[in-house]
Amino acid sequence: MSEKTEMANATLAGRSPIRSYPYYIENPETEHRVERFLEAFAAVLKYTDYKPLLDSYCTSNAKCNRCAVTCPVFLATGDPKDIPCYRSNLLLDIYKRYFTIGGWLKAKFAGGFELTEAVIDEMLSLFYRCTACRRCTMECPMGVDHGLVTRLGRYVLSLIGIVPKALQVSVREQLEGETRNTSKVPKVALLDTLSFLSDELDDLMGVSLEFPVDQMDREYVFFCAVSDYLMEPETLMGNAAVLYAAGDWDKWTIGTGNYDGINYGLFYSDWHLENIIKQLLAEVDRLRGNTILIGECGHASRSAHDFVPVFGGSHGHSVINFMEYTLDCLEKGKITLDPNIITERVTYHDPCNIARSGWIVEQPRAILKSFVRDFVEMEPHGHNNYCCGGGGGLVSVDEIHDYRMEIGGKVKAEQLRRTGADICIAPCANCKKQLKELVEHYDLPCQVMGLHDLILKAIVIEGAKIPQERKEEAALLEM
Repeated sequence: MSEKTEMANATLAGRSPIRSYPYYIENPETEHRVERFLEAFAAVLKYTDYKPLLDSYCTSNAKCNRCAVTCPVFLATGDPKDIPCYRSNLLLDIYKRYFTIGGWLKAKFAGGFELTEAVIDEMLSLFYRCTACRRCTMECPMGVDHGLVTRLGRYVLSLIGIVPKALQVSVREQLEGETRNTSKVPKVALLDTLSFLSDELDDLMGVSLEFPVDQMDREYVFFCAVSDYLMEPETLMGNAAVLYAAGDWDKWTIGTGNYDGINYGLFYSDWHLENIIKQLLAEVDRLRGNTILIGECGHASRSAHDFVPVFGGSHGHSVINFMEYTLDCLEKGKITLDPNIITERVTYHDPCNIARSGWIVEQPRAILKSFVRDFVEMEPHGHNNYCCGGGGGLVSVDEIHDYRMEIGGKVKAEQLRRTGADICIAPCANCKKQLKELVEHYDLPCQVMGLHDLILKAIVIEGAKIPQERKEEAALLEM
């Protein structure tokens, strides 16, 4: 029987089928999962502040389904089990049944819902189909944050060993491994990469500079997604060009004790989230830095921006995203971008982690509009944007690649196609990976890059090669 036939038969039979996708689980638990899940849930409720929030959600009607119209996954599948409030109620029903007096009394005298192995399997499937983009939250009339409920469900599952291996292995390396970063980039490789990028900047711009490493008492300690050192060198060179042009080269440093801004704890474990934040802060303290400067990565920025104040205690370090820094330099006249260099049509993808709250929305647009002649918006955009389809850590789970292409990213691919853009700016390591794969999968005539990749082409630096000269040289190399 084909998958489509099986899905159709299940629907006709009155069931609401879910399409199962395999997740590689390291040493999966097979016994006593119900008891262990309830014990883990009880511990989370005891030692965190989730209980008042869940009490509030349980008193509201979280079953109106208005969130369905905003969810890109449901829009792609039409499956009732992909409606955000259906997924949230899996966890809320467990809470009401086992952790409230009313639920306990109802079960004792009238029966009703019971947690089973099948429900745990369903939670694993549905919680990791959600991209945690939190777009549904804006539509919920009761203010239920379905993305937060998803993350809480993942957290409890992780405490009994149920988490995709891709996320677990990356976090383990970051917290316990030799390299202390998610891509296992050793210090010697980092230094070699920075030396190579220095040479590249010299060749490209005629500017000789050396990346600052382990410099003490600098204003900015820089953290990007460590994968940028391997996969997105133009983004890093664009960052460096802005710092150099702005006259701030002696105000920043990269630390070799910790150079990874990624925090996958944000996607499945509050405990890991906290410990990774503390590891980042320890590096800033070691270097006696002041401000945490995060690169373009959306989730790295949100992790630091939202949770350094929560877990940082008395550290008091401020956090800024590199796009905030660049706009400030532009508005103060510290950098100049040539408006005659970029002739292609450009669009901008809003990473959910920095746009949904309204934090980083207008800043990149102000930068782009200052030097891009043909800028076009996706619709919708800004804080109401659609997820790339790889959010919530799913982009790292290779075994669900087909899901990310055909379901998670389907709406985003259609958005991108409608713009007719030649270049899509995506200032986030995860979004770049997902969008590049979408472009290839759907054969879209569009190049995906970071904002500072584009800035690198147009920035004017005194005494360096002018942007037009750099453009002509690049064209010759492509011939």
